Amino acid sequence: MGKTTGFLEYIRRDDPSRPPLERVRDWDAFHLPLPDAAREQQGARCMNCGVPFCQTGMLWEGKTFGCPLHNLIPEWNDMIFSGNRSHALSRLLKSNNFPEFTGRVCPAPCEHACICGIYGDAVTIRDNELCIIEDAFASKAMKRRRPPQWSGKKVAVVGSGPAGLAAADQLNHRGHSVTVIEREERPGGLLTYGIPNMKLPKSVVQRRVDLMTDEGVSFVTGVDAAQPRTAQRLLAEYDAVILCCGAEKSRPLGLDTKGVSGVCYGTEYLKAAVERHIFGKTPALPTAQGRDVVIIGTGDTASDCVATALRQGAASVTQLVRRGRADYLDQNGRLPLDYAHEEAVAVTGEDPRRFGVQVQSLVTAEDGTLTGVVTTDGDTISCGLLIAATGFAGCASNVCKAFGVEMDRTVRTPEGSYATNVEKVFAAGDMRRGQSLVVWAIAEGRAAAAEVDEYLIGYTNLVRTM
Repeated sequence: MGKTTGFLEYIRRDDPSRPPLERVRDWDAFHLPLPDAAREQQGARCMNCGVPFCQTGMLWEGKTFGCPLHNLIPEWNDMIFSGNRSHALSRLLKSNNFPEFTGRVCPAPCEHACICGIYGDAVTIRDNELCIIEDAFASKAMKRRRPPQWSGKKVAVVGSGPAGLAAADQLNHRGHSVTVIEREERPGGLLTYGIPNMKLPKSVVQRRVDLMTDEGVSFVTGVDAAQPRTAQRLLAEYDAVILCCGAEKSRPLGLDTKGVSGVCYGTEYLKAAVERHIFGKTPALPTAQGRDVVIIGTGDTASDCVATALRQGAASVTQLVRRGRADYLDQNGRLPLDYAHEEAVAVTGEDPRRFGVQVQSLVTAEDGTLTGVVTTDGDTISCGLLIAATGFAGCASNVCKAFGVEMDRTVRTPEGSYATNVEKVFAAGDMRRGQSLVVWAIAEGRAAAAEVDEYLIGYTNLVRTM
């Protein structure tokens, strides 16, 4: 520990953000980096605890406590303070394949477990992590790492979200020939199509895909492994198959939407926005421009829908939250605002959330066009676009059926294992554990890769953190 009194001398400084009224005009990233001197002070705030709970990665009362990847946080914080970015990078990459993703979109359970935060402000762990990896890319310290030799084993990874990419990256570095199969036009899964560009620029995802390609991973897009012929071909041609298709089955809205236009799920809406505004496509789903938008749900997806609707020029945005306002107050009795709610307040002058209320029924025109929603409070809200960001009910069944894999809500695997009931077929990520965080998906992909490595050659030197 280089600065034993750092946590007493320096206050927490988060990465600054562009002003809300400025950033809602575009789709660019809104966080800005700190100067190096300020970043070193943030690294110095780490207390180098005897028992660093930030690394625990456990579930406590249904919430993630500490980093699921068991990142060596005190070590690279100390290296930041010392100005030794190369050593900080080496420690970071030992446990995290994609810090550029988690450093942007992870809710930082590591910071919730930070001892420094008990009586003050936690260390800026996530911002420090992002600084290390972005500095490495900028300085060309991130170089391709090809295995010294190839094993002769072939692995197919179905799905290119965070779990699939992590499994592919690990197995490629072990010397196996890895092919990633992706249904969409571009790789990245949730990272590409489920997270808005202002939170995770698609150039950052493509940068990692390009690096993995340079290191030997093959990406095949536009191929749907849910087709029985495709599944059978993969089983015949590869020594192992890992299914990482996510938990894409949306939780039912509970309303009669048959014949009603103007109703969609949050993931559909966000995907259409990425395709339209970033990739120049023309998806069938309309934009929020000029419409009164009502969003059902809370959490990251709902917030991303709020921010996206504002950027598309919605006439109004209302977010309906099932639980009461008191459930969301912090320890000081204040209602936290995330980036989307800050933007809504700046644009409209008020928080878009209404707590303790849900949609009771829909109001439509004669042609089935949505015109409003009736709430459980008894009032009617004008609505031309209803977005359900209500979470996920599990993984889709089509891929499982194609491979003959057993599932209920998610893919069935023995406890502590990633192997399915079908020989040489494994599963990881949200498809196996259910809807979760990007950081958990990466941890799942890494653990599945270790099991597959052992299955292929009889042993593994990959570390299983789960």
